[in-house]
Amino acid sequence: QVQLVESGGGLVQAGGSLRLSCAASGRTFSNYGMGWFRQAPGKEREFVARISWSGGYTNYADSVKGRFTISRDNAENTVYLQMNDLKVEDTAVYYCATSDTIIWSSIPNSNAYSYWGQGTQVSVSS
Repeated sequence: QVQLVESGGGLVQAGGSLRLSCAASGRTFSNYGMGWFRQAPGKEREFVARISWSGGYTNYADSVKGRFTISRDNAENTVYLQMNDLKVEDTAVYYCATSDTIIWSSIPNSNAYSYWGQGTQVSVSS
């Protein structure tokens, strides 16, 4: 059974940085792409970033390009989200997710992901 456990959230001032981690277990981590999504109160869950199984391909939402970096350590079964220059509008619960298979056009679609972590809260104050 696939399990995803996020950590690293917290409260930070605008302009600050946080690094989120997602530890995966239950299958061969290095065979699958991994994604990050977020959900703010009263809003739909939205795509943040995704990384391919090898780490060779990454995708980002326009709202985080240039500020956030997704990476992975296949030896540690962990995917990371480095978040720099945080803004108040980045406040949300952040989730990592993965799927068995995915087509390129579905990468930003939360319905394309089968497995989800419990989420970690990121709060950015002004």
